[in-house]
Amino acid sequence: MPHDFKQAVEFSHELLAEHITSGAKVVDATAGNGYDTEFLAKLVGEQGSVWAFDVQKEAIERTQERLQKAGLAQRVELIKDGHQNLADYISTDLAGLIFNLGYLPGGDKEIITKSESTLKAVSAGVDLLAEGGLLVVVAYLGHAGGKEEYQALLDYLQSLDFRSYNVLNYRFLNQQNEPPQVLAVKRRS
Repeated sequence: MPHDFKQAVEFSHELLAEHITSGAKVVDATAGNGYDTEFLAKLVGEQGSVWAFDVQKEAIERTQERLQKAGLAQRVELIKDGHQNLADYISTDLAGLIFNLGYLPGGDKEIITKSESTLKAVSAGVDLLAEGGLLVVVAYLGHAGGKEEYQALLDYLQSLDFRSYNVLNYRFLNQQNEPPQVLAVKRRS
């Protein structure tokens, strides 16, 4: 069966859907407008758990509203804090995490994810991955600091021990305007 080339967010969701099952524990490290949080809440089912982080009150409110409309709010714990602090809230093995970097669509474009905090969060996420767990990053290179953040992540992820982790970089080579790229880390069994 032929596969279409997927755009970054669609591809990230496809990867997660292949790895996240009912009852799973997962993280949306950048809640934003709640699309990824809602997607994860559907995947984990009634017995699963989602933690969703964002530093902006507006993002938490938008995500809460989306979850309530979809009848999924009870599956999600919304946390108004930076994703770099996720290990302060979570100590259980995770089946999956997603990071959708950059800024809040429709929000203040001056508030962006930054290399230092993102690296701390991704490193903590890698440490929390259960065997077979998947961490996915959608990186946007077109905003101020985006290329630096992506390069820092790439440098870190390339250093992970191949005996413990598989790392993927999904990107379009011939698109204009710095298309988003997907980085994925799967903890080997």
